[in-house]
Amino acid sequence: MATDGVRAFAPAKINLALHVTGQRPDGYHTIDSLVAFADVGDLIACRPAGKLTLNIGGSMCYGVTKGRDNLVLRAARLLDPNGAAVIDLVKELPVASGIGGGSADAAATLRALSELWHLPLPPPAAILTLGADLPVCMLGKPARMQGIGDIVTPLAAPLPQTWLVLANPGETLATRAVFDQLRDHEYPPMPEVLPAFATVKDLVLFMLDQRNDLELPAMELVPEIAEVLFLLQQRPGCLMARMSGSGATCFGIFGNRDDAEHAAQSLRRQRGHWWVEPGQLLA
Repeated sequence: MATDGVRAFAPAKINLALHVTGQRPDGYHTIDSLVAFADVGDLIACRPAGKLTLNIGGSMCYGVTKGRDNLVLRAARLLDPNGAAVIDLVKELPVASGIGGGSADAAATLRALSELWHLPLPPPAAILTLGADLPVCMLGKPARMQGIGDIVTPLAAPLPQTWLVLANPGETLATRAVFDQLRDHEYPPMPEVLPAFATVKDLVLFMLDQRNDLELPAMELVPEIAEVLFLLQQRPGCLMARMSGSGATCFGIFGNRDDAEHAAQSLRRQRGHWWVEPGQLLA
């Protein structure tokens, strides 16, 4: 991987709550989501070159293609259609897993190449064309995401120190397929004003009153999600468990680092073929 140039971290996006609030005439769904980011993620490294090239490595590089639809390359061309650089992607997040890996990679690419090429970032409307998660991934901080992902409001205060375990049963899920499974397309939003979260227990109490409206539709497509949630909830110290995004990655929230790390070790022993990572939410 690159030893010079510009590097950017692409953190996993966690939907702590995800409410589907409606469907527009054009078919796009509107949402109301509490989003945070974890210290687990991919890495983008960019350096000068004579042409635009993408190298992909890392433990989750399989299945990631270098075609024109690759979000990293699309992000680079959006910033400068004629730009040249070598982009190294270290892929550690599973693909199509509900934690915004591709969007986080694209956002990190935009930030890195903007610095490398000395160019301003594209306008928000152009960034949104890369995907609904791009605006919040460009922010990279806890936020409320509404509309079709175009309305992003940073939280007024940092989140409390929160430890978690991410777990995926090795299944990919297409976001559109999950939305197509919805029996209803309009559910209540989160409260108009979000409370302050002084402690992780405050955050969990709030989350227990919220939902991920895509969880049940995703389980219909990947029944193993129910097992992931059950096993997370059975780990000592787990305060709650929920699916992130459109799945199949789930997360368990823990009160301290030791409980999270022990839970991850236990899950790896119990389900060796799963992707399991302990981590901490970024404030």
